[in-house]
Amino acid sequence: MRLFWMVIGFTSALLAGPLNAADTAKATVAEDKAEVLEEKVADDAPPPKKTETLTPSEVKAVDPAGQAPLDDSITCLARTIYWEAKGADQKDMSAVASVVLNRLGKDGFPDTICGVVKQGVESKSCQFSWWCDGRSDQVEEPQRYDIAKEIARKALNQQLKDTTGGALYFHDRTVRPDWAKAYRRTAQTRLFLFYKPNPALAR
Repeated sequence: MRLFWMVIGFTSALLAGPLNAADTAKATVAEDKAEVLEEKVADDAPPPKKTETLTPSEVKAVDPAGQAPLDDSITCLARTIYWEAKGADQKDMSAVASVVLNRLGKDGFPDTICGVVKQGVESKSCQFSWWCDGRSDQVEEPQRYDIAKEIARKALNQQLKDTTGGALYFHDRTVRPDWAKAYRRTAQTRLFLFYKPNPALAR
């Protein structure tokens, strides 16, 4: 009996190796695709062809445990959706994704998603509070993170409708930041208010 279980364990280990290698390869493909897709968004290029889009299985292979370093666009976007809209519904989560993508390549913002998410860290004036709040950035709710990753996938594929009216900024409805007075409100969701620059004040 002991020999039987030893054989089972050895066989499982052999199978796990190829499976892990396949997941790693799929994650690499997804990260490469996402880099091209974020460039398209930043350049206001037409939506990608079907063969260029990210698939659900590809995105699932990236940062499966929610503990990877934030150095690829899928992880940076999904983790921002997860933390900024923690406890929110999918409409709020999708709106957060839209704000991140709306900033890509715009004046005053970086041209990569990770750059947008981490902007301001050097001056301790982070654009997204979760990034420099001193707390762990690792995922606590795997199922909600799966939802965030699926929203990130659709956003990068340009398959997500922007319900924010092109907003570049947002804040929680429970606060009243002074900066909001200088911007034009474009939309609202259950948890957030969204804004973009006010041309009248720019004159």
